[in-house]
Amino acid sequence: MGDWTIGIIGGSGLYQIDSLEDAQWIRVNSPFGEASDEILCGRIGNVKLRFLPRHGRGHRIPPSEVNARANIDALKRAGCTDILAISSVGSLREELEPGSFVVVDQFIDRTSKGQGARPSTFFGTGMVAHVSMAEPVCERLSGFAASAVEKAGGKVAKGGTYLAMEGPQFSTRAESHLYREWGADVIGMTAMPEAKLAREAEMPYALVGMVTDYDCWREDAAFVEVSEVIAQMQSNGDIARAAVEHFIAGLPKTRKVSPLDTVLDHAVITPPDARDPQMLARLDAVAGRIL
Repeated sequence: MGDWTIGIIGGSGLYQIDSLEDAQWIRVNSPFGEASDEILCGRIGNVKLRFLPRHGRGHRIPPSEVNARANIDALKRAGCTDILAISSVGSLREELEPGSFVVVDQFIDRTSKGQGARPSTFFGTGMVAHVSMAEPVCERLSGFAASAVEKAGGKVAKGGTYLAMEGPQFSTRAESHLYREWGADVIGMTAMPEAKLAREAEMPYALVGMVTDYDCWREDAAFVEVSEVIAQMQSNGDIARAAVEHFIAGLPKTRKVSPLDTVLDHAVITPPDARDPQMLARLDAVAGRIL
């Protein structure tokens, strides 16, 4: 049992939390490099919030260059117990129309793991760990999030599979059809490896997708353009900001322990006498509980 400290990762369309009290931007250094921005720290009522704009203020950072490791590590260092991520997505289903919301419950990861800012784990040589991603989001947080969107006046689908693509280009029509055949419901560029890293850092994670467009699978419709996405983002952003307030208001006064708080208990395979001290030093926040 304890207090909530909610990390909000705001994607395209959500760059600030207007209702935050005692707000101040604080730089949090990470051994994994530069986070996307400083963290806006404050509270709504008695709940502490830590807001991080995923692309930086001014939307400066493209999806493939978002340093998700630094972002998650910085939020952990800022005291976050749980993470609510909000992100714009394209729809791969007719019923998920632009302007609606999807609380995601599964992912297909098609991001690149080569050079760039997308390493998908905090661990490596000298400290090996394998966390389960069978159920990649927190059911408890996702339920609170879906209820919050409804209270904010949004239409929300409870559950959906998010296809994470590399970007920054949008899909080809052939890719869009393929992803539909795979069972994906929405498509975006940033939820992976973010969700995997949150799991490794033992922070329960939920994702609200704000639908901006129909991608390009509809043969009789125009393909997606940035101008269309921006216009819909602005409309979605108003509901998303209200949803954050309802989300906070709907949290129980006391945070009950989650099974996701201790996933590393069953994930680390490297015995203590074989662990690399330099690797352990970088993991002081992410895995400090078990080190």
